[in-house]
Formats: sequence, structure tokens, C-alpha cells
Amino acid sequence: MGDIFDKILKNPGPLGQYAKVAHGYYAFPKLTGEIGPRMYFKGREVLVWSLNNYLGLANHPEIRKADAEAAAKYGLAYPMGARMMTGESDLHEQLEQELAAFVEKPAGMLLNYGYQGIMSVVDALLGRHDVVVYDAESHACLVDGVRLHSGKRFVYKHNDMESLEKQLQHAKHITDQTGGGILVITEGVFGMSGAQGDLRGIVALKKKYNFRLLVDDAHGIGTMGPKLGGTGQEQGVQDQIDVYFGTFAKSFASIGAFVAAEPEVINFLKYNTRSQIFAKSLPMPLVVGGLKRLELMRTRPELKENLWKIVHALQNGLREVGINIGKTTSPVTPVVLSGNPQEASHVVYDIREKYNIFCSVVLYPVIPKGTIILRLIPTAVHTLEDVQYTVNAFADVAHKLKNGLYDKERYAEAVPQA
Repeated sequence: MGDIFDKILKNPGPLGQYAKVAHGYYAFPKLTGEIGPRMYFKGREVLVWSLNNYLGLANHPEIRKADAEAAAKYGLAYPMGARMMTGESDLHEQLEQELAAFVEKPAGMLLNYGYQGIMSVVDALLGRHDVVVYDAESHACLVDGVRLHSGKRFVYKHNDMESLEKQLQHAKHITDQTGGGILVITEGVFGMSGAQGDLRGIVALKKKYNFRLLVDDAHGIGTMGPKLGGTGQEQGVQDQIDVYFGTFAKSFASIGAFVAAEPEVINFLKYNTRSQIFAKSLPMPLVVGGLKRLELMRTRPELKENLWKIVHALQNGLREVGINIGKTTSPVTPVVLSGNPQEASHVVYDIREKYNIFCSVVLYPVIPKGTIILRLIPTAVHTLEDVQYTVNAFADVAHKLKNGLYDKERYAEAVPQA
């Protein structure tokens, strides 16, 4: 009989195998200082493009004041207990109502964490006779939620409506026999590519296949739509989204999440979403802070204006110098380069050490071999000077990569040792 820990030594996992050289630099890096475009990494000031602080609320003075006053008034323990037992409050209910209205839905439900919350929502919505069909590039939290499903599941090619229809045909054939229903899952904005989910294309198939649509709009709420109400609002199909999910970890610059839908659906979820039924209620400072964040989103149009000014400047600037940023139609800005893992590590090292720019890097096995994605997240608190400096730096880096400089032996020291 073996030891369950044997595999830890033999196979640390696709990412864990790089832990010795990556930890503390490429993985689990430490950014210090006040949250914003300028922070500190390894003791040096860097220009940061890696925080999902889209509207700049993380350090907005009114937000900091509201958070501090709520923490002083309530502490972090109140209300004590799960919502169903002793963790309910008028402010929790108020935030749910205001969030639902913000995304044009009649009812809402707070979730303690986005990842666990959406997993549990997917699990609660699906019975063993139901079929789920989901986009191939869905976030890991959605994939993990789907894995909890005991019935059939099908994946369609990313944003490919022909592929989706084929999978819906399979799903309909099964549900015609079992009497179950069909749930389609996609994202409003895909966090790696920045592409919007083809919500219009999906809803066009609803009458033919009679399915319900769940949209994870983590990167869409607060950035997309005329009133910042999300990607469905941006595409004019918000009313066709049956279950809308948004997180507080991005534009809201906080902790928690919510789901919005028809009242009967929300009532069902409140009594059947296990990760919320058996978890402590969201602490009051986060609830009060959420209400303040919503207030600023509704009343400060300059937040959106500043964000999109920087988005357009950054994306247009990168395109003008020949940088491939894929098919993004959102603030998420991927810089797509070609190169092997060694070159990728050298590129990141050069960007951080020579240009003092900090951004996130995405490599195989998250994306295909031979591809390097450096993801930039513009925010309302970046400046046009930040943009110009970054565009020039990436033009230099792309030129070096194209000419093979990052594959030279002299760059061996670029991989920091643990």
C-alpha cells in the first residue's frame, strides 16, 4: 500500500515543477506599498499593470474612509454565523437589492467568495438529468463547478456558435429522453484574451433549444455597458441572461461576489447553495463597502471615462508599434508573443529589471506551447505618460525577442534561484 504523499515528491504538478526557480519572482511575487500604478517589487518602484483595480477604487479616499468607518463600527465578526442561521442583516439585503438593480435583474444573492460561490451555484442549479454546455475557455471556477455535475456535460469551441449548436443538439437529444433541462455557461469578458463572450449569438439560439444562460461577468461588471452594468448590457441582451454572476475582486476592489436572477431562482439558491449555507456571512465592513462602491459607480461617470481613456490609449499604442493584442474588446490587454519558456522567463525578467514594469505572464500549460502572453490591466488611475512609457518598452522587448536576444546563453542568469 502506498502513501498518498508519494505523488507529491514524484509529481509536483504542471506548475509546481517550476516552483524552485519561479517562487517569489514569476510565481507568488510580493508587491508592496499603496495599491496603485506605482508599487514596489524587490525594493524597487515599478509601474504596475497587473491589478484588476479597473476603476481605481482600491485606494479611492471615499472608499478607504467608508471601509475604515465600517470596520470601526462593526468589527470583522459581525454578523456572526451563516446567513441562514444568525448572519442576516438589513444591509446584506440592501446590497443584494442594489446589486440586482445595477445589473437589471429583480433579485440578488451575496456570495462570500467568487470562486467557491459560482462553483456552488452551478452545482445547485444542475440535477443529474440536466445537461450543461460551456465555453472551452471558461474560467477554472466554472470548470470546477461543472465537474461537480453528475450528469452529462459538453464543451463547445471558444465563442464558436456553430460548435455550440452542435453541442446543444446533443444536449437536447439527451434531455428529450431524461426530461432534464439545459444550462449554457460562458463568460461576459474572458480574463486572458479580453474578448467578450458572444452573448448575442448565444441568446439567438435560446428559442430553438430552450436552454437557460449563466454568464460569469467578473471582468465585465464595472467596466462594460453604458451604465457599467456588464457585458450583457454592452451587447443589449442583459434581459436574456438568466443567471448573472459578478465578483467584487475586480472593479469593486474588495472581497465577495453576487448572483442575480428571477426571485424564484434566487430563493432556490439561498436554500440550496452549499458553500453559502454552511459558511459564515460576509462581514459587515465588506457589505457597507460594497454599498459605497456601488454609489460611486452610479454617480461618478469620470471613473468610466478615465478607465476607457487609458484603455484606448494603451491598446491603440501597442497596435501602432506592431504588438499583437489579440481580439480584445475590453480593458483586458494581452500582449501576445511567440517564444519558448526560457525566452518567456527572460522577457519577463528584462521587463521587470530594465524597464521597471510589472505585469502578469501566462505560459504553457495555461496556454499552448510556443506562446507567451503578458497581460496588462489598464485602470482609471494610470496616466497617459504611463501608457507611452509602456508602449515604448514593449516595442523594444518585441524587437529583442524577434532578433533572438532572449535565447542567448548570457541570459541564463535571468532565472532567479530560490
